[in-house]
Amino acid sequence: MCNEFLQDVEKRLANRVQLTTDGHKMYLNAVIDAFADEIDYAQLVKLYGGDLEGQKRYSPAQWQGSKKTVILGDPDPVHISTSYVERQNHIYSVALFYMHYNFVRIHQSLRVTPAMAAGVTGKLWSIHDIVMMTENRSVAAAA
Repeated sequence: MCNEFLQDVEKRLANRVQLTTDGHKMYLNAVIDAFADEIDYAQLVKLYGGDLEGQKRYSPAQWQGSKKTVILGDPDPVHISTSYVERQNHIYSVALFYMHYNFVRIHQSLRVTPAMAAGVTGKLWSIHDIVMMTENRSVAAAA
């Protein structure tokens, strides 16, 4: 899945880009397979301490720092960060939540979705409908 995704990304790019991933080993081969040496690629691994007291409380371990490692090309050290994509993922997850809440989930008091109650749509949407809408939009934007 990761390989297919990155190969698709590579086909859509017209210029060399800088990419930062976390330390998940799966990304190493997938990035190299998709981009060969036509990318500036680094990994950012967040380091956490083994706070035993924190583990007893079910709290996350104490963050102690990050290690930046250049994998391919010449990535700009200032831009070796996973924060950009993490922020974007957060935005998309909020949008997906609201889309589901308003178009897919039937609310008990309304007996329909909020979008149906407001007259925005006349049908009950499914997750498949949302996926198809985003895919159709991507195809239209690419044309």
